[in-house]
Amino acid sequence: MKSAEDMETGTETAASPDVLVVGAGPTGLALAVDLARRGVRALVVERAAELFPGSRGKGIQPRTMEVLDDLGVVDEVRASGGPAPVGMVWANGQRQGEHRMFEYGEPTEAEPYQGPWLLPQWRTQEILLARLRELGGGVVLGRELTGLAQDPDGVTASFTSGPEVRARYAVAADGGRSTVRRLLGIGMTGETVDPNPMLVADVRIRPAALDRDNWHFFPPAAETDGFLAICPLPGTEDFQLAAQFPDRDASVDLSLEGVRKVVATRSHLAPEDVTEVRWASDFRPRAALADRFREGRVFLAGDAAHVHSPAGGQGLNTSVQDAYNLGWKLGAVLRDGADPALLDTYEEERRPVAAHMLGLSTRVHRGEEQRGRATEQLGLGYRDSSLSVDTRSGLPANGLHAGDRAPDGHRGGVHLFDAFRGPHWTLLTVGTDTPLPPLTVPTVRIPAYEAYGTGVFLVRPDGYAGWAGATADGLAEYATRVGVVVGRGRQQG
Repeated sequence: MKSAEDMETGTETAASPDVLVVGAGPTGLALAVDLARRGVRALVVERAAELFPGSRGKGIQPRTMEVLDDLGVVDEVRASGGPAPVGMVWANGQRQGEHRMFEYGEPTEAEPYQGPWLLPQWRTQEILLARLRELGGGVVLGRELTGLAQDPDGVTASFTSGPEVRARYAVAADGGRSTVRRLLGIGMTGETVDPNPMLVADVRIRPAALDRDNWHFFPPAAETDGFLAICPLPGTEDFQLAAQFPDRDASVDLSLEGVRKVVATRSHLAPEDVTEVRWASDFRPRAALADRFREGRVFLAGDAAHVHSPAGGQGLNTSVQDAYNLGWKLGAVLRDGADPALLDTYEEERRPVAAHMLGLSTRVHRGEEQRGRATEQLGLGYRDSSLSVDTRSGLPANGLHAGDRAPDGHRGGVHLFDAFRGPHWTLLTVGTDTPLPPLTVPTVRIPAYEAYGTGVFLVRPDGYAGWAGATADGLAEYATRVGVVVGRGRQQG
């Protein structure tokens, strides 16, 4: 993990940025990467002296892997992590059998990623920070926000130390206890998912005491116990430990001795088998949704906008996808001259998704729904968005509609994800040679492909079909509305 000495600690990387990003977690870093590759000047400030040091959001879902592919970091993510191991249930020091937490299929041409990819959150942040630096950006640590003022032209932020920052827009990516959200006076509506406290910790365990081939589960042996789960973290020597306490008034001891006591009480491991606690936290699972995701020139993203139970691994993934949705829209307004009204679609699209995923996380936590297709997030989309226009009629419900994720594939010598990769829109024709308007975006022509059917598709920068039709009638008007210039097109395939 990077220390404060390894990173920017006080130098403003952009004195008057286009976008001020408050918080250097996965949400803020993913947004900064997306903005940087669009030529948008962003300043990321973090109140802590270092990036978050724990494994907390360790599961990266397939849709987020596609996002990371587009952002240029998926190779490092794959090299640094690994698939979720098969669960192993223990009782009285004996293996009782495998427990499969996830029900997933095999990768396909249209969906190249399947199942969660495990990577400690701190490592995900390191990878995103390295990419941000490649693009000329960085993070300023130790800058705690104390004030935020808006006017018709921008936002002015003040801090406990250092100069004020003036930006055209600001984004709250500062977590569930968001200072920005509090300063804006935006409420958060939610519920307690489980009143019992939980412990999560990154620990080192003697290699001879527990293997790294399984995700180990120790069901409660008595009513006074809670469950214990110990998961190896790929690419490290650590395990993530999670424990529930059935007494809602219990005081959770985060010390080495406290963690050792939990492990020794609930498993066959001896106290001394836990050799180190590298990070630890306690919490009570809850689900909450911000009343709105925007106040003037300030947007809420990630945990600042929605707080999930950790069950199902949806929090970090939903958060990164918030950033992915917002990044291209800010870029379109700030660099491409799109109507600022485009930014209204961020809340329109992301708040319903967040509400849906909060419900899913809660059901998974309570055992009411299995992890599987829904938790992969590949089926999420924006069919009801004002940005989704489909001029075809009679489509089956399971067909590809405007607003759906654009599938991958290899057709006519074209790899679609390679064609989509980057900050641009893509004009795609499938099985048709219908005339096209001259848009200043890459144009790709492929033969008929069952994942798409046939037709014309304008694929958004975040990989969703924005416009779809049997012909290109009406496409030029749509393109103008979303900031795509009608001019000389670029043939790509």
